[in-house]
Amino acid sequence: MDVAAATLVAPTLLAVHGRDRSRLLDILWELQRRHGHLPEAELAAVAEGLGTTLGDVRQTASFYHLFRQRPAGRHVLYLADTVLARMHGYADVLAALEQETGAPLGGIDPTGTFGLRSTPCLGLSDQEPAMLLDDVVFTRLTPARVSEIVGGLRDGRTPREIANPDGIPTHLREYVDALVETNVRTHGPVFFRPRTDVAEIIREAVSRPPETLRERVSLSGLRGRGGAGFDTGLKWKLTATTPADIRYVVCNADEGEPGTFKDRVLLTRQPELVIAGMVLAAYAVGARHGIIYLRGEYAYLRHYLAHQLHELREHGALGTDIGGRAGFDFDIRIQLGAGAYVCGEESALLESCEGKRGTPRLKPPFPAQVGFQGHPTIVDNVETFAVVTRVLEEGPEWFSRMGTEDSAGTRLLSVAGDCEIPGVHEVAWGTTLHDVLTRVGAPDAHAVQVSGPAGELVSVARNGHRRLAYEDLGCNGAFTVFDASRDLLDIARQHLRFFVGESCGICVPCRAGNPALLQLSDRIAVGHADAADLEHVQSWAALLRGTSRCGLGVSSSKPLTTTLREFPELATAAPESALLASFDEDAAVSAYAPMAADLTRTRAEAAHTEGAEA
Repeated sequence: MDVAAATLVAPTLLAVHGRDRSRLLDILWELQRRHGHLPEAELAAVAEGLGTTLGDVRQTASFYHLFRQRPAGRHVLYLADTVLARMHGYADVLAALEQETGAPLGGIDPTGTFGLRSTPCLGLSDQEPAMLLDDVVFTRLTPARVSEIVGGLRDGRTPREIANPDGIPTHLREYVDALVETNVRTHGPVFFRPRTDVAEIIREAVSRPPETLRERVSLSGLRGRGGAGFDTGLKWKLTATTPADIRYVVCNADEGEPGTFKDRVLLTRQPELVIAGMVLAAYAVGARHGIIYLRGEYAYLRHYLAHQLHELREHGALGTDIGGRAGFDFDIRIQLGAGAYVCGEESALLESCEGKRGTPRLKPPFPAQVGFQGHPTIVDNVETFAVVTRVLEEGPEWFSRMGTEDSAGTRLLSVAGDCEIPGVHEVAWGTTLHDVLTRVGAPDAHAVQVSGPAGELVSVARNGHRRLAYEDLGCNGAFTVFDASRDLLDIARQHLRFFVGESCGICVPCRAGNPALLQLSDRIAVGHADAADLEHVQSWAALLRGTSRCGLGVSSSKPLTTTLREFPELATAAPESALLASFDEDAAVSAYAPMAADLTRTRAEAAHTEGAEA
């Protein structure tokens, strides 16, 4: 339905946000909350107010899968379609949703009440199947629970009322706990200790020169916890020494790697550690502005985190003259994403923060030199900022004594799958795969997906002795366990489909290579691949690694290549034949029998007609 000019909301929102292009995602979110989708008339008004084209605004909105440019139902249910969900009853839950709502997957029910859509991982791998509905999540879904939820919606209750029947205010941690489990399995040495007085840590830190903080972080040996493992102290030094009048600190809370949920838990249980780490980084590099880029699927954390920011301002740990240091002013805003895996890449995240498509930038220059709106910017992971606070509290030597020579400290693991104790576990770098599996209760583990689809699938029998460390088996925090009953090749294919769907499409190797790998995996799965197909897998993987613009393309072949490396028996080449291995003989002749029957019947009818006429 078109929106009349007199009822347009966009002009008001533009005024509230100062016609600032970098707030485009915020404007789009508020429009969608008002209308249920993004009407064309509103987008046109936004374009006019920002001095850009309708096409520009439209293509930005279309980049993010949580934005809807057409009516999609009064209640839009996003069911997570993931490997772990499929291991825990996804098919039954999907069937129940279709039956209860009357909406097919990808469609709307006849009354326009319900829309049913698929979505990638919601960061709830330890409690799937899971579903997003408005800004609310529902976990551990069963057909019975689906019936209750849909029944409540039909009775006029809101998703928040259904998930939070006690009416807990949304800015309290108890509200978040009512929606999701945090499943913290360890307490210390770095994370989930009793609540820390971060205001005091900040006061003590800002009494020193900024370069002292940078030196202490460097001495600790801390490396980024987002996956790449870049030296944190060096990144801060580059940011601080790049000539500029304005600098930024950005927290990457776009935790989109399937199987990862540790950052969600940290933001729930110890947000003060994360925010304090941003404040300390700002002091160390001379930044006055910060952004927490929160993935759209974590929208239910937004009010809670905003309240945490407010509390720190009240205690003098954020805002002006922080920690009693005259002239040290720094504040943080929350930028809500809208569903795009590629925005976990730091430059794509910055593009999104600027109100654009999350398209990765060419590097160099790096964000530390040219970041948000062209200014030097620290982009670090949630876990990294939390560690910074602890390092500056306890000292760099305390931290570097843990772990290994090249991988200092500890790291959080998001453990899920075929194990008895899923959840968030803290382990020292250098811990072996076998030790982790013993700790999480996985005696029958056959394979482990380390670092999610972008990482490696490893055989437990062949790799149990290996250590989680940058110098051996690097890990971004995802640790998914599979026993011998799981179809590992099908899991690889699901991960490939994920990468095909999440590629931004800006570079040809990724845009063409991932679908090609998916097709090859389909041939392997049905036993039609020959030796040439297996060679093509490796050649496509090498092309993607060597020529893709960002980490998505560099890593997207790994689900298939590491599965075939670790379990080569899954890809026995078909015997040589004069026919292409991809040629399906059964499918080619499957239509012959009914066609022959139709032809015989037609001839018989013609003969009968001719006989009657004679």
